Amino acid sequence: MPLIIDAHEDLAHTSLTYGRDYLLSAHETRRREHNSVAEQQNGQTVLGWPDYQRGQVAVVFGTLFLAPEKYRIGDFGRFYFNSPEEASRLYHQQLDYYLQLFENHPDKFRQIKTLPQFNELLDVWTNHPAHYPEETNPVGLVLLMESAEGLANLDDLWNWWDAGLRIIGPVWAGSRFCGGSFENGTFTPEGYDLMRVMAQVGYALDITHMNEVSGMTALDSYEGAVIATHCNARARIKFGAARYPTDAHGERHLSDQAIRLLAARGGVMGLLPYNRFFITDWTPAMGRSAVTLEHMADHIDHVCQLTGSARHVGIGTDFDGGFGYPAVPEELDTIADLQKLAAVLDRRGYNRDEIESVFGGNWQRILGRILPPS
Repeated sequence: MPLIIDAHEDLAHTSLTYGRDYLLSAHETRRREHNSVAEQQNGQTVLGWPDYQRGQVAVVFGTLFLAPEKYRIGDFGRFYFNSPEEASRLYHQQLDYYLQLFENHPDKFRQIKTLPQFNELLDVWTNHPAHYPEETNPVGLVLLMESAEGLANLDDLWNWWDAGLRIIGPVWAGSRFCGGSFENGTFTPEGYDLMRVMAQVGYALDITHMNEVSGMTALDSYEGAVIATHCNARARIKFGAARYPTDAHGERHLSDQAIRLLAARGGVMGLLPYNRFFITDWTPAMGRSAVTLEHMADHIDHVCQLTGSARHVGIGTDFDGGFGYPAVPEELDTIADLQKLAAVLDRRGYNRDEIESVFGGNWQRILGRILPPS
């Protein structure tokens, strides 16, 4: 089975909000959370350390995520902010979650801060594939900040780099830096300053959640590596009457123009298997067979045709970021089932090297660019 690098998982936010324990299997967590607030608001989990082992998930981009208070849904949830100072405090709580995970369970999760650490971990997975439960490997986590509102100031970028942060997406809904999924506007002067200092430090810039004008500006302007960790091809989404969750949300996915420019910059986009990001009108009443891994393969094909190769598309699941089972393609029960995508791509004529590139090789190339040598 090819190694998987998943470019976006909201582990800290979901664990701290709902008490979800990612040391457990997805099925054990579902049993414990049956009829709970976690299940009702975030769906049934598809993640767990045993499932990473079964699916050969070697590396995950673990996020630091929170949302502006004005976008709060319901009365539940702890990671909403009213000010940059509050955002900074909450982001440090999520950083502490990861640091404790690394300290308490080094055999299961390992922070990836440098290129030698990354290469060492890949060697382990390549030479000794996991065979759960007899043989297991630690999962590497690369830290990603989703929305830069947690930065106290631009000098704080150096502190976060020292803590292991390697990727920043400046916006979610909209921010003081640029327009996003729910808010108009392009980069502000502060946003341009953010990009300048990010490039100096060495961060990769994640354009996911930018609106079209902000995304194109970032692709034109950013001097470092540019990626899109979790978004689909806008042209392949079937938009129905419910353009989830607002009409502006379509710009959260990449246009053909943005995909071409991202590829020209040497970037990679991670596709996410969420049913409503394939068919926006999907509901559980339609049944799981309404969306399959063929839909995900359609998006992969689209990117490959636009860019002329399989070098610019990967996986960025966005698990467990507000959805879970059963709102994922029919073949998926847990993240381990992403391996079934290999057979779908094989039937479409992808060779072994191309499939391995989509599963993890393309993100491996990006990490080779952005991770420091020591």
